[in-house]
Amino acid sequence: MNLNRQIEEWLQSRIAAFQYDSRPFITLAYAQSWDGSITTRSGETLNFSCKESTQLTHQLRSLNDGILVGIGTVLCDDPQLTVREWTGPNPQPIVLDSQLRTPPNAKICNHPDKQCWILTVDSDSNYTVDNSEILTVQGNDKNYEDVPLEIAMKLLREKGIRSLMVEGGATVITAFIQARMVDAIILTVAPKLVGGYKAINDLQGAGSNEQLNIEPINFAQAGEDLVVWGELQYGG
Repeated sequence: MNLNRQIEEWLQSRIAAFQYDSRPFITLAYAQSWDGSITTRSGETLNFSCKESTQLTHQLRSLNDGILVGIGTVLCDDPQLTVREWTGPNPQPIVLDSQLRTPPNAKICNHPDKQCWILTVDSDSNYTVDNSEILTVQGNDKNYEDVPLEIAMKLLREKGIRSLMVEGGATVITAFIQARMVDAIILTVAPKLVGGYKAINDLQGAGSNEQLNIEPINFAQAGEDLVVWGELQYGG
């Protein structure tokens, strides 16, 4: 069985076995260098993936109902978040944008077949973006500056998103792990040393020594890249 078929069957089985109806099954998928860097510095774009691992990324997109990035990724990379290197449906594009900074000309807002969903805590009625739907998420704290993930994920599930792929950036990746909402991780490791900005920031709160394990672990080569995947296990 080739790598693409292997990961597809594994992911589909994990999604099918997911028991919660309060949020989607969440897969964290991103690429990094061998030293754990995702870019040279915050705010800059660096592409790691070879042709084969890029095709895998687009395949993963096609297997999920939705795909989510943070506003930092939109402003820095201006991603399309479509399936172009694989045959399959485009996932629903979603942006975490607490302060409504998504540019009207962003590629994600000019999607070929879907409206972009913008998750925010800002209720500014003057902000509109063509081909986009503003989803205001109210948290318990009226001064909350970030989108409350638990409430946001419940809203996505209610809107029919059963499986969600989270691509980044670092702030979003860290936030989902801290919230204990990542169910699976699919990591592409490129044979490069960058010494740059890491994908995951501090996960240890004050006085915490919790370690998060990925098991069972799977790995294979895609072109010149190494792909590692598994389920995230939370202590306790």
